[in-house]
Amino acid sequence: MSLSAFLHHLAFCAALAMVSAMVVAAMMSARVMDRPDARKSHSVPTPKGGGVGIVVAFMLGITMLYGYADFARLADGYFRGVILAAFAIAVVAFLDDLRDWPFTIKLIAQTLAALAAVGSGLYMRTANLPYFGAVDLGWLGIAATLAWILFVTNAMNFIDGLNGLAAGTALVACGFLAFVAAGQGGWFVYFAAMLLAAGLVGFLPFNYPTARIFMGDVGSQFCGFVLAVLGVAAARFDAVVMSFLLVPCLLAGVLYDVAFTLTRRALAGERITQAHRGHLYQVAQRSGMDARWVAAVHWGFSALGGLVCIAFVGAPSAAKVVLPLLLLIPQLLWTVVVVALARRAGLGSW
Repeated sequence: MSLSAFLHHLAFCAALAMVSAMVVAAMMSARVMDRPDARKSHSVPTPKGGGVGIVVAFMLGITMLYGYADFARLADGYFRGVILAAFAIAVVAFLDDLRDWPFTIKLIAQTLAALAAVGSGLYMRTANLPYFGAVDLGWLGIAATLAWILFVTNAMNFIDGLNGLAAGTALVACGFLAFVAAGQGGWFVYFAAMLLAAGLVGFLPFNYPTARIFMGDVGSQFCGFVLAVLGVAAARFDAVVMSFLLVPCLLAGVLYDVAFTLTRRALAGERITQAHRGHLYQVAQRSGMDARWVAAVHWGFSALGGLVCIAFVGAPSAAKVVLPLLLLIPQLLWTVVVVALARRAGLGSW
C-alpha cells in the first residue's frame, strides 16, 4: 500500500471520527441517563449511549466500503452477514441501554447475531498449525466461532466499567490489527479495524479522562462483536501460522480479566450472571488506584499484545507456540498487584 493511499484512508477515517463525535454530542443532549448504584463506579447520573456514535461511524464506513472498495470486500454473503449481524447487535444493545433487560434476553440476542454471522459462512473452517499444517475443524469450527463471538462480545461489555478502559483498549487493538492486516494483504480486516478505530476516536474525548457520557452496552457490545468477527477473518491469513491467535493477543488483558473473574466467582459458588464489582480492574480502582491509571494499564496490555502480534507474524513456527503464552506473565503480575492492593485496602473477599 502506498503512502498516498494510506493518507486517503486516514482522511476518510478522520471524517468518520468527526461524524462519531457529532453523534456522541447529540446523545449527550438526548440525556439517556446511567444512574449510580452499588455495582457501578460513578457517583452521579451520567448520560449513556455514546456508543451510538461508534456504531454510526462504523456502519457508514462499512457501507461505503461495500459499495466502492472492491479490493477490500469479502464475498457478498459474508459481507451482508457481518453488516446485518453488527447492526442487529447494536440495535438490541441500545434498546437494552434504554430498558435494562435481564442478561438472558441479552444473551439470546447476542446468540442470534452470532448465528447470523456464522450462517453467512464466516466461521473457522481450518486451523493453520505448526508442523500439522491446515487442519479441517468441521463442525467444531462452527461451535468454536460461536463461543468466541459470544465470549468477546460479553467480555468487552463486562470490562466497560471505568472511563476510557474499554474504548481505549479497543482503539489500541484496532490500530495494531490494521497494521498487521495491511502487511498480510487482509484488506477487509484492515479497513474494518480502521473504521472501528475512527468511531472510537470520535467517542473517547467525551469519556476520558472525565466521562461526560458513557458508551453503554450499544458501544461495548458492538465493539466486542466487531473485534470478535475480525478475529475470525484474521484467522484466514494464510501466510501466518496460527493467525487465529492475533486478536486474542490484542485483547489478552480483557480476556484474562473476564476469564479469571468468572472462574473465581464460579469456584466461590456465586452466580456468574449476577452484576458485581469483582473484576480485577474494578478491585484495583476500589482499592485506591486512580481509575485513569487502571485504564492506562489495560491500554498497555493491548499495546504489548500488539507488539507480540508483530513479532508473531514473522516468527518461526516453534516460537509461535511460545509468544502468546508470554502475555500471561504481565497478567499474572497484575493479579498479584491487585490482590496486594485489595488486602491493603481491607476488601477481604472483594
